[in-house]
Amino acid sequence: MNGAPLKTAMTNTLQRLSPSARLMNTQAEHLAKHTDLSAPSRYTRIAMALHWLIALLIIGNVALGLSADSLPDGWVRPVIDTHKSIGITVLGLALLRIVWRVSHTPPPLPREFPSWEKVAAHAAHFMLYLLMIALPLSGWLHDSAWKDAATHPMRLFDLFTWPRIGYVMNLDPALKETLHDRFGVLHTWLGYALYALLAMHIGGALKHEWIDRKSVLKRMVP
Repeated sequence: MNGAPLKTAMTNTLQRLSPSARLMNTQAEHLAKHTDLSAPSRYTRIAMALHWLIALLIIGNVALGLSADSLPDGWVRPVIDTHKSIGITVLGLALLRIVWRVSHTPPPLPREFPSWEKVAAHAAHFMLYLLMIALPLSGWLHDSAWKDAATHPMRLFDLFTWPRIGYVMNLDPALKETLHDRFGVLHTWLGYALYALLAMHIGGALKHEWIDRKSVLKRMVP
């Protein structure tokens, strides 16, 4: 049997298919170029848990801080002590969150986002992490400079005594009083900055979800 016609037919078929094959190869190369297949599409469960736990603690602590002045005298001290305990907890969780983020690649923002929006999102995240460290730290410094700190130990959720910053406690009383006031002002203004950033963070997420129809919330929802 002469195999020449069969060979010719197969050659013609391959030639007819080659444009499609080339197109598929081109599309695959384009996809590989613009899509990092190794990048996760969602945050890890640990990252999600830390994110939402920190968010709930911050919201609760804001409510406690804003309500302290309007509470009966008998409630003020327990509320302030709880506010301090939550702040220290947020500080620890924020540090853990940073370590986890550095060691676990977060999912990238959608490619459709303009460059300026990606830069703004990363800058906002950086500032949020910075404030989650600076705000409780300023409160800790403020509390350590309190003139009655030595006679009123701080207890973390009334479970055990939490140390104050010894260097600050041992300063000259006059200087300590000045620092107490200044750290208090700093703590207040850092709180305002956090409120503003949280509003931007939440507003941006809702904008992407409801207006842009490019959800980023699903990356952080279990």
